[in-house]
This record gives sequence, structure tokens and C-alpha cells, in this order.
Amino acid sequence: MIKKISDFLRTAFPFLAVLVLWHLSVPFWNPGGILALIPIFYYSFINPVPWFVPYAAVFCFLIDYKFDTLLFWTFIYCMFYAANGFQNFVDLTRQKNEGVMVFMAYFGAASLLLVLLGWNFIGLFRAIWLVLWLSTLYIPFAALAQRIKK
Repeated sequence: MIKKISDFLRTAFPFLAVLVLWHLSVPFWNPGGILALIPIFYYSFINPVPWFVPYAAVFCFLIDYKFDTLLFWTFIYCMFYAANGFQNFVDLTRQKNEGVMVFMAYFGAASLLLVLLGWNFIGLFRAIWLVLWLSTLYIPFAALAQRIKK
């Protein structure tokens, strides 16, 4: 019985992590539920989970809705997913440090594009803050995900 509950929670963790992080939206620490991009990225590219991609796309759309961006994060996610699927040179599942550098490049490039689309200094500082904040939180999340996987 305990084994079945443990297996269920291990299987449900990626989905629940996205749901909880998206729902805990706070203007400074988690604007628009943007922290949900951490498990979305991790479980889509670094440690793929079956049936997670459609769920992740829906939550990228919900992040867009809360963040007040018109399909921006959904487009970036789908574009990165397609680029990852078409290439065979880089295997994201075998990256060092659970892919933290790839996540930083993914989120940093998307944030830079978002700043360039609506240029102002407040947006630039906010983007820098979010890149640093999400990159810092990615490391303990990846460690937790590895621990839950075992």
C-alpha cells in the first residue's frame, strides 16, 4: 500500500509541482506564476516524463495569461521543444548539473527578447532579477527532483 502511494506521488510530482508553482503567483517573487517554468523545463527537456508536454504547453499558456504576454512563453516553449526534437547534436538529458546552464540560456534569451520587445529600464532590471532568481531556484529544484526520482 505504501509502495503504491509512493509510486503515485513520484509519478504525480511533476504535474503537481507545475500546478502549485503556477498557483502561488506573487508580484515580486513569482510574477504570473513564472516559477512554473522550472519544472516545465526540467520535466520536458532534462528528465522527460510521458504526457507532460501537452500539460506543459497548457501551463505556458496560463503563464502567458497571468503574465499578460500574448502567447509569448507558449511560443518560446513550443519553439524550443521543436528545435530540441529536430536536432540530434546536443542531448539535453545528459547535460552537466541537471541542465542549469541550458535553462539559464533558455530563460535568459526569452527574457532578453521580452525586454527588447517592450524596452524600458524597469523591464530590464526586472528581467535580470527574474533570470537570477529562476536560475538560483532551478538548482535546488533539480536536486529535489533527483531525490524524488530515486
